[in-house]
Amino acid sequence: MKNIVWHTIKKLSNLNLSIVLLLIIASISIIGTIIEQNQSLLYYQNTYPIESRLPYSIINWKIIILLGLDHIYSNIYFIFLLTIFCCSLISCTFSYQLPSLKNARKWKFLQKTQNIHIKAHFLQIYKKSLSNIIYTLHNHNYYIFHKQNNVYAYKGLSGRIAPIFVHFSIILTLMGSIIGLLGGFTAQEIVPVGETFHIKNIIKSGFNSQIPDNLIGKVKKFNIKYHPDNSIKQFLSAIYLYSNQDQKLIQKNIFVNSPLIFKNITFYQTDWQINSIRLQIGNSKIIQKQLIKTQLTNKTLWSCQLPINNKKNIILIITKLNDKIAIYNIKGNLLISINFNETIIIDNISLKIIEIMTSTGLQMKTDPGIPIIYTGFMILMISIIISYISYSQIWINSTKEYIELAGFTNRATLSFEEDLINIEEMYSKYFLIDTKK
Repeated sequence: MKNIVWHTIKKLSNLNLSIVLLLIIASISIIGTIIEQNQSLLYYQNTYPIESRLPYSIINWKIIILLGLDHIYSNIYFIFLLTIFCCSLISCTFSYQLPSLKNARKWKFLQKTQNIHIKAHFLQIYKKSLSNIIYTLHNHNYYIFHKQNNVYAYKGLSGRIAPIFVHFSIILTLMGSIIGLLGGFTAQEIVPVGETFHIKNIIKSGFNSQIPDNLIGKVKKFNIKYHPDNSIKQFLSAIYLYSNQDQKLIQKNIFVNSPLIFKNITFYQTDWQINSIRLQIGNSKIIQKQLIKTQLTNKTLWSCQLPINNKKNIILIITKLNDKIAIYNIKGNLLISINFNETIIIDNISLKIIEIMTSTGLQMKTDPGIPIIYTGFMILMISIIISYISYSQIWINSTKEYIELAGFTNRATLSFEEDLINIEEMYSKYFLIDTKK
């Protein structure tokens, strides 16, 4: 059993396996980006029909549903791949990275510096003074070990620590993703202005997610800001949250990229729509008429047909929430444009527009893994920067006539060569000073 465990760990710590797993995960993630996730069956049937002339028609809705491509990131095989990749990184860290770091901190004396490595830099200094060369190395921030006629020095050990933190950050990011997958949820609601809502329409939820049942929301107000060319600049919703005891907890005007966050639940502004119009004809009660959305080239408008009397109908057309409402006859001729709460007379009958009924689209989401993921990414960015620090080693062997110096670095070879030249120049300078004394 022990042999099986060690054999498994050895296989998991293989670098090639980690790279293959990473490529597979990246490929699946690309597919998840191309194919819309967590949509309805009707959406996939309309978007990916079986008989289609599209370039990607080989993928139809039946294949997407069968392979679980409609919810890739919560699919069991994707979670399994993440788990195996995480185990591979952990085993690689403990099998190779940590022993390599421990080995890098050890002193390594060599009797003959010419034998260290074929790629090492080698030079001979004919002026012998071990104390001056040690002092020179110290001034260049090297850690120095001295034994008899041999010196070993290194610097840039943090560059060897960085790969360990890269692995750690990736593991942390994967763990955060899995925690968010198991403990998070996403809900969506289309809420009319002035109405209350609960978190009920759950789009997806994890196995261990907790959906609050003691939170009541209300959309107090909705507004749209426009650019000078009448294109939409931003749409905003005033959201109020209450407890079960009708106690106001928090309020905020939310818009795209500025959500409301309360107890780790984020309320996003996602969509909006115009539903209907409230008006009064003559002395009748206030009525509500549904509006029909129409797309004309680059312009969107909402309209409805309204009978004034038994003989005459008019058409109301709305282009913007804060603009006048245009009134047309059946022939398409503009009769008049009016503001809200303005009373006009058409065929001796008064007409008053009270209000436009709008709805706002909200997405409620919680993801307990987000802080862990952000921490992982922060560590990853820092460790990648640190990994560019060169790990340099220098071996020195003192003979009767001269000093042999050999050096090796894992990157930035030109910079290391300049470092050796500076060391030789500084050593010569110190040697001359000692000679004059």
